This record gives sequence, C-alpha cells and structure tokens, in this order.
Amino acid sequence: MAVLPILEYPNEILRKTVAKETAVDEELIHLSEDMAETMYAAPGVGLAAPQVGQLRRIIVLDCAREGEPADLLVAINPEILESEGEVCHSEGCLSIPGYYADVMRHAKIRARWLDVEGKEVTGTLEGLKAICFQHECEHLEGGLFIDHLSPLKRSLFRKKYKKHHQNRSGGEKGDT
Repeated sequence: MAVLPILEYPNEILRKTVAKETAVDEELIHLSEDMAETMYAAPGVGLAAPQVGQLRRIIVLDCAREGEPADLLVAINPEILESEGEVCHSEGCLSIPGYYADVMRHAKIRARWLDVEGKEVTGTLEGLKAICFQHECEHLEGGLFIDHLSPLKRSLFRKKYKKHHQNRSGGEKGDT
C-alpha cells in the first residue's frame, strides 16, 4: 500500500465525470487500499479516486470518531437511490485544504454500491456517514462542495483560495 498524492483545486481532473466500473479487479482493489491509506494519512474521513488522479468510480470513507474502531467503507459504483431530510454541516475537502463552508445535504440516504469482492450492497446511511457519502459521490460527477455555495460566497472563496495558493507557492496559480 502507498500514500498517494492528493490533487488540489483547481486541477481539471477534479471536474471530470467518471464512467461506471465494469468489473472489480486486482487493480481496483489495490487502488482502494492505497486510497484508504492516503485518506487516513491526510487525515480525512473520505476520498474519491479523482482526488488521487484516478478516473475510477470508487470512494472510501471512514467516519468513526477518534478512539472508535475503524469503520472503512469502500464503495465501487456508488449511487444514491433515495434521500430524505436536510442537514447543514460544515464541510471541508482534502482537495481544498484549509477551507470549510456550511453545505446542505440530505440527512438520510439509501444507497447502493459494490464492495471489493464485487458483491452488491444496499444500505441506509445517516449523519456524518450520509454527508460524507454524498460529498464523495459528488467528486465522481466532477462536483466539489464549493459548488453548493452562493455566487457571492463562491467568488469570495476563489479570491481567498487564490491568495492562499500564492502565499503557499510564492507565485500565481490559475483559478476556475
């Protein structure tokens, strides 16, 4: 297993839609292991394959609180079947380090995915696990949590983030 580099906004790969996987093979299983190691090392609670430069339809998440046992979920071809309720939650993203914003998500979802053995799983997710699942699935469609911001907040984010990148790198970075 390896810790993979995490792509940062505004990398264009983060805006790509990912095609459905046709099979669960050794390469995909190995990628899931590397993604989990990367997520834990970051540290984060979720990671989608495009964030590590892989246009594969796979996400990993672990929303266990500190001190609780790991609760890793690997979801291949994840999809949300039903949703209910709304919850506002402060979100961040490993591809947008240092920035957090309140985002409205569904409070409860019913989802379907394949596990690493290729078996179909259907489950109901609530709380942080539901929020994280939605966030990571959005990455597979080329979306980012900042897309939920109002135009004014998005404009302020872009200015702040551009300045953040200039300070980190000592030079100009592009913006989308």
